[in-house]
Amino acid sequence: MYDWNRQSPSAMPYHRYRPVHERVQVPLTERAWPARRLTEAPLWVPVDLRDGNQALAEPMDPERKRRMFDLLTGMGFKEIEVGYPSSSQLDFDFVRHLATPGVVPGDVTVVVFTPARRDLIERTFASIEGMSRVVVHLYTATAPTWRDVVLGQDRPALRTMIRDAAAHLARLAGDRDIRFQFSPEVFNLTEPDYVLEICNDLTALWDASPDRPVIHNLPATVEVATPNVYADQIEYMHRHLDRRDGVILSVHPHNDRGTGVACAELAVLAGAQRVEGCLFGNGERTGNVDLVTLALNLHAQGVDPMIDLSDIDEVRRVVEHCNRLPVPERHPYAGDLVYTAFSGTHQDAIKKGLAHHAKRAADLGVPPEQAPWEVPYLLIDPADVGRDYQAVIRVNSQSGKGGIAYLLHTRYGLELPRRLQIDFAPVVQRATDGSGEEITAEQLWQLFHATYLAPGEIGALAEWNTVETGPGAHTFTGTLRDGRRLSGAGNGPLSALTAALAADGIDVDILHYAEHALDPGRGSRAIAYVEARVNGATCWGAAQDTSVLTASVHAVLAAVHRMI
Repeated sequence: MYDWNRQSPSAMPYHRYRPVHERVQVPLTERAWPARRLTEAPLWVPVDLRDGNQALAEPMDPERKRRMFDLLTGMGFKEIEVGYPSSSQLDFDFVRHLATPGVVPGDVTVVVFTPARRDLIERTFASIEGMSRVVVHLYTATAPTWRDVVLGQDRPALRTMIRDAAAHLARLAGDRDIRFQFSPEVFNLTEPDYVLEICNDLTALWDASPDRPVIHNLPATVEVATPNVYADQIEYMHRHLDRRDGVILSVHPHNDRGTGVACAELAVLAGAQRVEGCLFGNGERTGNVDLVTLALNLHAQGVDPMIDLSDIDEVRRVVEHCNRLPVPERHPYAGDLVYTAFSGTHQDAIKKGLAHHAKRAADLGVPPEQAPWEVPYLLIDPADVGRDYQAVIRVNSQSGKGGIAYLLHTRYGLELPRRLQIDFAPVVQRATDGSGEEITAEQLWQLFHATYLAPGEIGALAEWNTVETGPGAHTFTGTLRDGRRLSGAGNGPLSALTAALAADGIDVDILHYAEHALDPGRGSRAIAYVEARVNGATCWGAAQDTSVLTASVHAVLAAVHRMI
């Protein structure tokens, strides 16, 4: 230990774990991947509907599955893993739904997933009856610990089992437009010679060729090593796989060590042509590799990512709705705070950089969104993904006092959702710019009330009622102040309200909802915040009441009346 490093030994039981080079051999001595560059996008394969869905505490229902599928096709994905049909009736029925003519675009290939068991393989083929452009994805764990502890099979027995399952796939497929994929699960902890033997067996058995390629998908099922080790393993397979021009080399990195993105990028440098992952990195444990980050990393290097992320907030809203998981505020590219600077020096550098960018665009005679991008602290132009730069708006930057959210919280108990803070900040900025004076907490509250609460109070219904008619079933009835009646049904009070508004010609989709008490004790006031898309435009509303239900209904109406 050097004199300048005064760290002391920890009490952590690190001696229980073996380094990866003692667990698996990587027979690669001369590496080509470190000198390569990423120049084109791989084939992206989202597994949100299978691997990502299995990782949810509450798996997606049919409506959310279809919404996720439509998002993926709309973004431009051309190969999508859509389910594990033998795992549940819900997954089986969803694949059968996709078999309906016209549901799957003609240029999209669906992938279905099956273990190497004859009965489950047959169930999987039953799910894809009548479908074209299908990949059947066969998997079996191959690593020593899984062979010994989980499967109870030695190397020869497991190899025979996999061959038999693969042969059964081929018999069931016949001459239909079905291709095959194999994943040796936990590839990264499997002996290289063994996984190569199995993959080459199946390449021959499935008669891989350039016009009907076989996919060998090599997962880092449990990430155990630095990304360079995974790259070495992929390059070894890339060099030694039989019929290489008839094999699509695919990777499926997880994120147990937090380096899934790096593993995927280095694997592509090492010869991988296809990457499986999830939007925003959902997946078991610490997640699957994040396809959004991977794609936009290419974009930031001047490489076409080949998928559309130009409205990243809409992508995020759909994914959060389907997964019922939030995207973290610091998530690369999509987090609420990634185009925000809290530091004054950062704000100053970005402000000057944006001014320089605008001048440069004018000098080049092109719009700012087409000019080369070089702005301090901002990796990409936020406009590329439908965002803009949001500096922290303080009530008075010279005074050093807290920001908007801090004042409203400490003085009035408001806990504004992050996106509502961003929405309110320009309103405050316009008020302070107009007066040139410091805005007080009371003035800040009056501005918030006028912007978000008053529209719901002014435009409230003359009377309304909601009734639970059965488990998960509600009706909403009400009368507008002009005498018009509203009526609708849904799986909750707000769903019934939006149905009633839709019947009156107002299309409302609730994107975000939050509530909290404003005072301690029973009978205290509550405040509700609603972000809604009203007739295609997004708007926030808020309301307060001693009834949480009343506050939530009036918050929706506030958002609606702000738009119309």
